[in-house]
Amino acid sequence: MKNLSYFIQKTIVVILLTGPLAACGDTKPSSSKPGKFSTATGMRFNQEGGFQVTPFKKQAVGPSMVFIEGGTTTIGVFGEDIKNSPKKRVTVTSFYLKETEVTNIEWQEYLHDLKENYSEEEYKAALPNEQVWVRDLGHNDPYVYNYSNSPGFYFYPVVGVSWTQAKKYCDWLTEKLNNAQQTDKAQGAENSQDPDNQNVEDKEDKTAAMGYRLPTEAEWEYAALAMVGTQNLDFVQSTQRVYPWGDGLSLRGKEGEWKGKYLANFKRSPGNYKGLPGESNSNAPTTPVYHYPANDFGLYDMGGNVSEWVTDIYRPISFQDLDDFNPIRRDDILDPEKDYDQNNSLINNRARVYKGASWEDCAHWAKVGTRRFLDQDSSTSTIGFRYAMSSMGGDKE
Repeated sequence: MKNLSYFIQKTIVVILLTGPLAACGDTKPSSSKPGKFSTATGMRFNQEGGFQVTPFKKQAVGPSMVFIEGGTTTIGVFGEDIKNSPKKRVTVTSFYLKETEVTNIEWQEYLHDLKENYSEEEYKAALPNEQVWVRDLGHNDPYVYNYSNSPGFYFYPVVGVSWTQAKKYCDWLTEKLNNAQQTDKAQGAENSQDPDNQNVEDKEDKTAAMGYRLPTEAEWEYAALAMVGTQNLDFVQSTQRVYPWGDGLSLRGKEGEWKGKYLANFKRSPGNYKGLPGESNSNAPTTPVYHYPANDFGLYDMGGNVSEWVTDIYRPISFQDLDDFNPIRRDDILDPEKDYDQNNSLINNRARVYKGASWEDCAHWAKVGTRRFLDQDSSTSTIGFRYAMSSMGGDKE
């Protein structure tokens, strides 16, 4: 009887340790559903004195953000300009990117908050440079006084903002998202509902939201190429895109309502910015951010309207030096500033890359791999930006 009693006790222990795992059948644990028991020790989570599992919460992401599933692509210019942006095969991990360029109404909201809740110095530092519209031999006066704040231009891309101003906007937006995440209990409760973790205590979530930031040059190119639109069923690329839209090889649409029409806002030829009357021309050099069709990732104006700041500092042959996994150039490592003649060269550690064509550019600059640079504190009427956010943890979107 003693041996039988010992056998029964041991059997109960084994069942208690392995039963919860076996009961799951083919269901495997994941970040969103880790289960009630450890897959290493079999011990129950969230017992007094035991390991406390933080409930999974889907990453907090603001509105108008598009999930960009990562993958492999070739960045750089195809067939030309190889001294400035040689081709390189890279992998970019998943991230989020704003579906449009930041608009005037979004910048005005930013300015309003700075004026109400921050210092006068911070508010003044964030004002767009309206003088970027001034031309000695051109009549752009209406845009100088109206473009940034007139309601008629609310959903046009903000311009006259420097790289530094764009970065500070991303920092402000991150702060707003973190504040919203901490106060929005309803959202937290919805994200933490899990039938496999009904006994998990509602503990304080100490994980801050991932920060908004400018995209890297590689992320921007990857998102602009949107190669998901050129894949066969077996994930083989049928063609390499040059432009961000349509088949990636032509400037005009080939079907539907955009058949025969240009697919972005750029300078078509000398003196020809808008085409003929009747082509849905806007009342400014730029166009509303949702005017032209999106690319296959759902991103608008990746090849026109305004050029866009990215994170990287500029070096002519950056791609040769960069990692092939999530490449970025943060500083002058391997290509130091001192190697450039600072009296005759604009290449230094303040030179920031901007991508894409603007309303004032010819179609060449709409090619995804082209790249230019400008001092991080300079601004023009042709450069705006959109922001990104890293995708971290959790299951696939």
